[in-house]
Amino acid sequence: MSQVAKVIELVGSSEKSWEDAAQVAVKTAAKTLHGITGVEVMNMTAKVEGGKIVSYKTTVKIAFAVNV
Repeated sequence: MSQVAKVIELVGSSEKSWEDAAQVAVKTAAKTLHGITGVEVMNMTAKVEGGKIVSYKTTVKIAFAVNV
């Protein structure tokens, strides 16, 4: 049986860390996508205010199985 995966790109955000921002993206995607098989971290950025990081953003690509 052949398998096909679809990949989408999402940006998660968190006030804690880049890792938490990635987890937010995956957790949110899992609410509507079934069969998530992997995640690739593409980019990490942060918002700075007053010389301090106040929020983290992580761009991820999420792969999930598509039934064919």
